[in-house]
Amino acid sequence: MGTVTIGVSIAVPEPHGSLLQERRLSFGDAAASGIPTHVTLLPPTEVDDSALPAVEAHLTGVATAGRPFPMRLYGTGTFRPLSPVVFVRVVEGAEACTRLQMQVRDASGPVARELHFPYHPHVTVAHGIDDVAMDRAFEELSGYEAQWPCAGFALYEQGADGIWRKLREFPFGGTLVPPQAGAPEVDSTLPAR
Repeated sequence: MGTVTIGVSIAVPEPHGSLLQERRLSFGDAAASGIPTHVTLLPPTEVDDSALPAVEAHLTGVATAGRPFPMRLYGTGTFRPLSPVVFVRVVEGAEACTRLQMQVRDASGPVARELHFPYHPHVTVAHGIDDVAMDRAFEELSGYEAQWPCAGFALYEQGADGIWRKLREFPFGGTLVPPQAGAPEVDSTLPAR
């Protein structure tokens, strides 16, 4: 019996996910190549691999009780000097993310854990790189905006190579909603900022 490192997150959909991952790489954050763009619900957590079925059952219950909600990203923020992170802010959907992460980490569940810092939903765009590059990320993405309907979350496992891979998606309400062909990811009716 071994252990695995898992995480639970809301994926930032395309084309936004790839764009932000490419920008993160362009700032010199090499780890970005193995981290899909996301909003964390459960940070990296080590569990026995035999616990994965219980984790999946727990996450299925959380997702089944959940409902889709609007997510909107806008502008940048930072956790510096406490933590060397620059992020894109979650300006709509933050309360729903906060509720979800509490349900995922529920004390009676298989991935109950305390956090090192208070939960703050965000999308990391620079982590642990030099200050000049962090400042550049903060400035260059300060006007970034994206929105989409959040319809669920996913369980990821970090491989021995450091790359995070999706194990399973958990749609809200227990039903899988297929992607709509040609559906826009961004609401073009929003005024430009």
